[in-house]
Amino acid sequence: MRTATIKRKTKETDIEVSVNLDGTGKAEVATGIGFFDHMLDLLARHSRIDITVKADGDLHVDHHHTTEDVGIALGQAVKQALGTMAGINRYASVHMPMDETLSRVVIDISGRPVMVFKVAFPRDKVGAFDTELVREWFHAFSMNAGITLHVETLYGENSHHIAESCFKGLARALRTATAIDPRAAGEVPSTKGQLGG
Repeated sequence: MRTATIKRKTKETDIEVSVNLDGTGKAEVATGIGFFDHMLDLLARHSRIDITVKADGDLHVDHHHTTEDVGIALGQAVKQALGTMAGINRYASVHMPMDETLSRVVIDISGRPVMVFKVAFPRDKVGAFDTELVREWFHAFSMNAGITLHVETLYGENSHHIAESCFKGLARALRTATAIDPRAAGEVPSTKGQLGG
């Protein structure tokens, strides 16, 4: 069973995250940030990864610490659940439309964290959520999951749609890249015989 639970507590946040990579896409998410909860819910739904997030953060300051720390914890949980990464597809590339927006998300579960994020938002906020925090979350997640992640919005006009296409694109990329390839017979998908080194 490819599952993991991560607990992270600082002076700014108290977070518990659980994942099941072989789930059905069930989400139980409570961060106190409505738009962010929506993004995490669709991340679970479209990746088919069961995700539970309980976060208590310093929202009286802003949404930054909670958003970033959930990214850290969720990335660590995915990395732990992947284990040796034997048998996974490893790579995925997705073009994700959301109405007038089109984003490309490309992933390599390499064990080497790299992120390229080429996304521009026409508005500073979606509701009360700062759109700059989308990048912060993706960076925290990719660095702690140990993945190479490229996210680029090719075009789009609505900030909500842009964020949603990025999260949905990541979801579908994770769904493919973390899936077990029956032809791989438990082999680590690398000529080195290991990932991350």
